[in-house]
Amino acid sequence: MKNQTALDVQDVANILNIARNTVYELIKRGEINSYKVGRKVRFTMKDVEDYISGSKKIRIPEQCEICHADHGSAAGQNEKGFVICGQDLVLDALVESMQKEQLQQPVLRSYLSSYDGLVELYRGNAAVTAAHLWDSSTNTYNIPFVRALLPGVPAVIVHLTVRTQGFFVAKGNPRRIKGWKDLGRRDIRIVNREKGAGSRVLLDEHLRLLGIKASSVNGYYTETAAHVGLASTVGRGDADIAVGSEFVARQVESVDFIPLQKESFELVIKKEDFETERVRQMMRILKSSQFRQEFEGIAGYDAANMGTIVAEI
Repeated sequence: MKNQTALDVQDVANILNIARNTVYELIKRGEINSYKVGRKVRFTMKDVEDYISGSKKIRIPEQCEICHADHGSAAGQNEKGFVICGQDLVLDALVESMQKEQLQQPVLRSYLSSYDGLVELYRGNAAVTAAHLWDSSTNTYNIPFVRALLPGVPAVIVHLTVRTQGFFVAKGNPRRIKGWKDLGRRDIRIVNREKGAGSRVLLDEHLRLLGIKASSVNGYYTETAAHVGLASTVGRGDADIAVGSEFVARQVESVDFIPLQKESFELVIKKEDFETERVRQMMRILKSSQFRQEFEGIAGYDAANMGTIVAEI
């Protein structure tokens, strides 16, 4: 996607990993803002970011007027749907594949961050959540956070993919940025993800290891909700660094990528829900060669062990 102010329908489809027709449906339903230049539909990046932010909302199950308790169905859900939380094109493709099989429980999508997704899983408002939360003390992903945020709740962690995380920098890297220590430079401005995002946690953990105070980092409190929004901010010169994945960096022409760390991107499911119909369907898809092949050759992704159970907590 070009780093431009005006986005066309195909740009938005690429960002959201959906079909062009779906973009037109979103316009028709009033779910995404747009404008016209002549007969052509155009969007701003803020329109896309606002749509993603709105998609993060999860409907809380209605309470029974008599007993004042949530009447949730299997997989920790209300009867309105099987909610999958997280922010990645793999999840979008997974939901699309699951929706092709018409089961009683519809599959819904929420773009919550890793931390917030785990909280909603604990609360019973999500069936599955994706996480890529790095714990520097153990040099492991997700397990320490699952234990902390799902206290007393047995859970299964399923491997989805390995992604490459690093810095988005301006084309040609004019600031000569090399690694995490450059975050301490006073001539560097960053743009950050919201609290709870895996990229934000990764940044915070490295700042802690380096002894750099967050308040001393120029731009630390400047946030954006979308991965592509980070890259676009760097590409147009409003920031020098953002933390994100290699795939996203390749969508913005005016941005280079500095690889820094391989991360485990995984799914978390409550153990009591693991044998439900929708979870069994999800696991079949993840283990299928057809689904894995969709991500072979995509820069920054390694789907070799997709669908493998990595931990039962």
